[in-house]
Amino acid sequence: MVDVAATQQQERVEWNIRMNTVLYCSANGVVYETRAYTNADIDQLVQSQGLQCLTSTDRQFDFWFSPSTRRCQRRTNTIATELLLATTGFTAKTVPLLHGCVVVATHDADGDLDGLSWQQLDLLAHKVRSLTKRDVRLLSRRLAREKRRQNSNSPRNHPVGQSAATPPSTTHSVPVK
Repeated sequence: MVDVAATQQQERVEWNIRMNTVLYCSANGVVYETRAYTNADIDQLVQSQGLQCLTSTDRQFDFWFSPSTRRCQRRTNTIATELLLATTGFTAKTVPLLHGCVVVATHDADGDLDGLSWQQLDLLAHKVRSLTKRDVRLLSRRLAREKRRQNSNSPRNHPVGQSAATPPSTTHSVPVK
């Protein structure tokens, strides 16, 4: 015989699992609204090890990222960096440049993952639009310098077996008599 009380209890537990709305900022500049249940889901979205988090000044927004992304994901995430700049006390000169995929979420009073409300989504949009032209210009310059640095260090710009740190070997030709 099936225990009805146990079945109902199990169903109630399943009902209490909350889907949390988070923003997924891809490295190519597209932002998606998606769902995450736990920090493990965020780790899977970011697709890396060593998940880290920065929190906005008002402790309302959490920026989840990985400091060690794969080479193909080393592209600077412009929109996530702008959101971090807009919601923290960092300046355009000091804001950390976020790389790869970044997830923006929030947390509850216990510090557990919580979903972004529509008011918080509107607030994020308002804050990023309120960046000054000067901040945008300074950040754009930093991003351009970072891109040039990454391009100069990329393996495709160097002969096989050589990196940017090792200069190409010099060969001397000896004239044949």
